[in-house]
Amino acid sequence: MPMDTPPRRTAALSDDDRLLVDHCAALSFPSGSRSPTSAAAAASSFQVHHASHPYPCAAFVFTPTWSAAGWIPSSPDAGGGRVPFGDAEVDPAVFPSLRSVGSGVPARASAAFMAAFTGLLDGSPLQSEVSRAVAEEKRIVFTGHSSGGSVATLAAIWFLENCTRRGSVNQAQPFCVTFGAPLVGDNIFNHAVRREGWSQCILHFIMPLDIIPRIPLTPLASSREQIQSVLDWLSPHSPNFSPAGNSLVIPEFYETLLRSTLSIASYEACSFMGCTSSILGTLTSFIELSPYRPCGTYLFLTSPEQLIVLTNSDAVLQLLFYFLQLDPQQQLLDAAARSLSAHWQYESIKQCVTQEIACVDYLGAISSSLPGRPMNGTAIGGLELSKEAMLSLAAAGQWEKQREINQAKIDANCSKIQEALKSLNEYKRTCELHEVSYYDSFKLQREVHDFNSNVRRLELAGLWDEIIEMLRRRELPDAFEGREEWVNLGTSYRRLVEPLDIANYYRHSKNEDTGSYLCKGRPRRYKYTQKWREQLLRIPLGSSLESCFWAMSEELQAEMVNGKSFQDLKDRVGKLESDALGWFTSGSLGKDVFLSSSSFVIWWKTLPEQHRSASCIARLIPP
Repeated sequence: MPMDTPPRRTAALSDDDRLLVDHCAALSFPSGSRSPTSAAAAASSFQVHHASHPYPCAAFVFTPTWSAAGWIPSSPDAGGGRVPFGDAEVDPAVFPSLRSVGSGVPARASAAFMAAFTGLLDGSPLQSEVSRAVAEEKRIVFTGHSSGGSVATLAAIWFLENCTRRGSVNQAQPFCVTFGAPLVGDNIFNHAVRREGWSQCILHFIMPLDIIPRIPLTPLASSREQIQSVLDWLSPHSPNFSPAGNSLVIPEFYETLLRSTLSIASYEACSFMGCTSSILGTLTSFIELSPYRPCGTYLFLTSPEQLIVLTNSDAVLQLLFYFLQLDPQQQLLDAAARSLSAHWQYESIKQCVTQEIACVDYLGAISSSLPGRPMNGTAIGGLELSKEAMLSLAAAGQWEKQREINQAKIDANCSKIQEALKSLNEYKRTCELHEVSYYDSFKLQREVHDFNSNVRRLELAGLWDEIIEMLRRRELPDAFEGREEWVNLGTSYRRLVEPLDIANYYRHSKNEDTGSYLCKGRPRRYKYTQKWREQLLRIPLGSSLESCFWAMSEELQAEMVNGKSFQDLKDRVGKLESDALGWFTSGSLGKDVFLSSSSFVIWWKTLPEQHRSASCIARLIPP
């Protein structure tokens, strides 16, 4: 049943953006649909074009490959690729942001596409051409068709990592436009791009029936010959090739791809619909699902008058399956041929984007139309979607809304956190007025204000544990982790309150039963907020341990009590002193550490005189 309300329009493309998309389409399809790429372009794998309209820009065009070797690693170890899907961990030196903040697990991406991109970085003038364009204050544009679009995506993320963060504050963000590009990375890859706010820079134009964007969803290693047959037919160097010549291979591959896409779409739909059945775990133990997921902003050209715009990765994945649902009357070979042909129909975008084509927020329209309204299906630009498709898309939209609602609830707790931190700061100042470190005062627990501060510590632990758990379960928007105000609040919390957790840990001698605080006792909320800051500032992991100063001090003291000599611990003592000086100088370690009554100062004065006189913190220690 068609919807009786028109889809909502969205301002996805400005007038300047439309001109750039038109420019990218003209560069990606220079001589008409399915025209052979020039030998020079194929040899270089990219070309750069400079333009002055709508503003000065340099467009880097990446050419596709029509060989299966460019899609699938030649062996399980080639490029770090993993059987059966050919994915590998991204290189943290090239893509430091593409990782999970909490777990530190790096993203995975197509080993073949990454090898193609890093090969250009190391063996072509790509970097120098980009640097020259940046120096000339031109906006950088990356574009490509088919697998060239996947390489363009990696190039855009590399530029965002290495140029916009370190370059001029006036450097405009890049513009990446792909046409029929295969999926590139996994869930962590997509999450990191959304966390960093880069999704709006990466536009993927997709013909609804195009098979190529979906190919990574099927086991590549076991389909090498089939994929090569598909690429042979699509290659501009064999324009007269026909699926009829592969009456078995191509339909078989198409059917395999449909099944793989259905499995992934169904599994993900169950996940964001809240299904907790153990069958899901059983499924993944028997069937290995593709790790690849959509990343960026997707624009489906459903008709010459309409673009469906989606930034919701879950919804895009559902459409990648439901757009391919077969008509019961349609033969498999015909469906495969139509899907293959769609890969060379992007030239029409050049005409569409320069006209008054509607950019439609269809996911929003579906979500707002569901309450109290029965639906058997609806048409999007002439393409009929089933009731199941509608429900899956609506669930994806509702899950996104629920995450935003969760974020609003967390934001509402911000004032509670700030109030509790204010109280603990007053406690710290009161202790300093009495010439006592608040760490030592809290550890002794002799005064009423020590007890009250412990209540505050426990209240804050509950609030922050809830936030960390929601992040772990993906119950907050991906962009939440990139919000500087929360990173700063988490840092303030960690620096002020973690010393109290350390004091409580050693007050109850938990180190004797459980082990050292740093190895066995440190709560996840402090590990996470530390990594959060290190990610935001792009500083080495583990370099922001100032809140653990007292734990390091306690461990050194305990080891000396247990019989270790100063010579055994000399290097670690020197490292702690050097770190403490840096932290104190930067303001991240309080002056109360160096009060004359501080347990650290009292212990430090027991160290050998020769060491103390040469220590970098000697001037900070009171006589």
